[in-house]
Amino acid sequence: MAEKKKLKITLKKSVIGRTIRQKRTIEALGIKRLHHTVIHTDTPQIRGMISKVSHLVVTEEVQEN
Repeated sequence: MAEKKKLKITLKKSVIGRTIRQKRTIEALGIKRLHHTVIHTDTPQIRGMISKVSHLVVTEEVQEN
């Protein structure tokens, strides 16, 4: 069975002064605060959300066992 890729997403820049859409995208990803990390399955929806706030987050691919 093929393992699903996971993405580790970390907020590196503050959302203060950002548009409401960017703030809500960060919130929808489940990120609560600066330097908070969440792990999501690699899907087109998550990739689209990351692309909208790519200047605020750092993304790494993770292999889950």
